[in-house]
Order: sequence, then structure tokens, then C-alpha cells
Amino acid sequence: MRECVKKPLVILTGPTAVGKTKASIGLAKAIGGEIISADSMQIYKHMDIGSAKIRPDEMEGIPHYLVDELEPWEEFHVVRFQQMAKAALAKIYARQHIPIVVGGTGFYIQALLYDIDFSENDGDDSYRKELERKAKEQGGQVLHDRLKEVDPAAAEQIHANNVKRVIRALEYYRQTGQRISEHNERERRRESPYRFIYFVLNDDRAKLYERIDRRVDQMMEEGLVDEVKALQEMGCTREMVAMQGLGYKEILAYLNGETELDEAVYTLKRDTRRFAKRQITWFKREREVTWINKGDYDYQEEAILAEMLKHIRERFL
Repeated sequence: MRECVKKPLVILTGPTAVGKTKASIGLAKAIGGEIISADSMQIYKHMDIGSAKIRPDEMEGIPHYLVDELEPWEEFHVVRFQQMAKAALAKIYARQHIPIVVGGTGFYIQALLYDIDFSENDGDDSYRKELERKAKEQGGQVLHDRLKEVDPAAAEQIHANNVKRVIRALEYYRQTGQRISEHNERERRRESPYRFIYFVLNDDRAKLYERIDRRVDQMMEEGLVDEVKALQEMGCTREMVAMQGLGYKEILAYLNGETELDEAVYTLKRDTRRFAKRQITWFKREREVTWINKGDYDYQEEAILAEMLKHIRERFL
């Protein structure tokens, strides 16, 4: 496919708490864009505080997709994201608007951008169920240790707490005899079916970590404990994918009497900082990205927006 017939796609990503949400609204208003969330948690209803979900008033009339669409007990993974995001793209293109994919889940963005094929990972689910039982009985670390043996690169990229992705990697190895890290690398080299520009919003690490700590404090003030308690009362348990997200598993441990509240908050801040570091590492591996370091623009939103618009004009016009 020649590039001239490809449809435009804007990606705005970066580490957690860097300020993607605010920047995305300004960008969408400037280019007539609509936003698709590439966030593994904001898809869920009833999970607003811990996911730092954009509020309706913050959307400023910009259509958002993949926000508040699933119940916490529903499965959400990269394949479902890809399917839902493609459906959203079709609606946006039909209105002749520009889609802006916004969020920090790099694997989801990659899956959409390069139309990664996950079909080889279908089939008999008996091995998956066996691994799920083992994780429930012995903990996710056991599976992660197994992944280190068969696919060290995948183990490096996938956190032990992300049991679903660990299982998917082990299942892929079992079914194909190949490492999923090598499969993903091949897929990453594919040509994108879109004419895209990929922005990574970033900040000085010390400043970013300060923002993360402040955000967690704000979440606590806004009622994160009550939000998790309400989810518990709805029947949500730690086995659910949604409840394994940052902010939820830590507070759940407190509510279950496994830790003190101040320890849960400390763990949440520490693990969120580590998560941000892993996100930056991921984006550094991606091809054809445009880094926007906020400090280079004296943290002026207008200057950051102007820089993004300049790149968009060069790419699309």
C-alpha cells in the first residue's frame, strides 16, 4: 500500500502522570480530533480514581472511545483492545476526523499501529487453564520464573504481576515452539497501515516522580479506599484482571488486612515510579517516535501544542 492512501493517525503517549490527558484535549481541539484511550484501566466502569480517568467535564466535548465501556469483571486484553480500537477508528474516519490514540500502554499502541496478528495464539485453552490454576495456587512469580527460562526477553518486558501476559507468552511458546518476544519483534518490524505520527511526552525523571507521588496523595484524598471498597462489595476480587491494576491491588491488600494503609500507599508510589521507568524503556525501543520533553518548552502548554502541530503539518499536509 502506498503511503498516500494511508489514513492519518496521531499517537500521544508517555509515562504515567506526565500530563497526556491535558495535552490530548488541546491537540484534539486544534486538529479536529477524536480520542481513543490506550489505557488498560480506563476502559472499566466504577474505576475512576485509581485509573486517573478523565472526567466528563475535562473532555471539553471531545468524543472519547474505550473509556467507561466495560464492567470490572469483564476481560480486557490486547486482542480485545485492538478489535475495539479498530471499530472506533472506523467511526472517526467515517466522520472525516483525525483519531488520536492517547495512553501509556505501549503494547496496545503497538498492536494497533502495526496491526499485529495474534491469531497464532488461539486454539486449545487447556494449557492456559492449567497455568491459571497454578498462578492461583502458587502465585504469579512461579509462572514468571518459568518464562525467564524459555523466553528471557519476554520476562524482562512483562512484569510478574501481569499474570495474563505471562500466561499468554508461555502459551504461545507451548503452541508454536517459538518465543513470543521474537514474534513480537518480527511484528514490530511490519510496515504500519497508517500514516502516523507518534509523540512521546516526557519529563525530567525527578519531576515525573514528584508528580507521581502527588497524584497518589490526591487519589487518597479523593477517596481511593472507598472506591476499592465499593468494588469489593460489588464482588470484585484480586483474581480479576481489573483488580490487579496499580492502585487497586495495593488498597485491596490493605482492606484484606494484609498491610497497613501507609505501607500500601508507599508501595503504590514505589511501584508506579517503577512502572513509569518501564514505560519509558518501552517507548525508547519504538521506531519513528517524536520525543516532546516538557522542560524544553519551559512547561508551557501552548509551546508544547505548537511543536506537536508543527510536526503534524509536516507529516500530514
